[in-house]
Amino acid sequence: MTTPASPVGGDDVRIRPDAGQFWAGAAATAVVAGLVALVGILICRWTLGIPILAPSSEGAWGNAHTSEYVLAAVCVALVAATLLWLLMLGTPQPGLFFGWIIGLATLAVVVYPFSTSAPIEQKAATAVVNLAIGVAIGTLLAALSARAVRAVRGGGGAGAVRRDVPARPHSPGQTYDRDPYDQYDHPPTQPIDYRP
Repeated sequence: MTTPASPVGGDDVRIRPDAGQFWAGAAATAVVAGLVALVGILICRWTLGIPILAPSSEGAWGNAHTSEYVLAAVCVALVAATLLWLLMLGTPQPGLFFGWIIGLATLAVVVYPFSTSAPIEQKAATAVVNLAIGVAIGTLLAALSARAVRAVRGGGGAGAVRRDVPARPHSPGQTYDRDPYDQYDHPPTQPIDYRP
């Protein structure tokens, strides 16, 4: 498909999120967050003998609170992915804003257990599990936002025809008219919005 010539903007290239890759990665991140929560609880309760989320008489798996905690981690990962998606669509540097938001949210959930009346070892264990979940969600979604992108090319005029092409070739030797990454010797680490 051809793009009509435009007096302003010519062949405009913008980097946009790829919905399929992004949400598949978000679902995988949610699964990882749930597993981090589960493994963290098992390590605390079974290996270290710290009764986190339930009395020690409940065994290594605890009680219903364990499954609620795992489900909460999954939901938090999906909410964070939705926030990142919105940031990728509407902010100039979504990775920067997302990093601050997820960092401060993680800090809040790490500090919160220390405001309860539980014994100090339970507070510390809960804080460590919360930190592991926050770091997993933050790092996985940050990496996802850098990779789940595509280049959108099209003229800048009012009647311009836009065409979507993948941001990178899918096979060795496959190229496009003009690769938006030609000016770099490596792929960017953050989603970028530039005009070459």
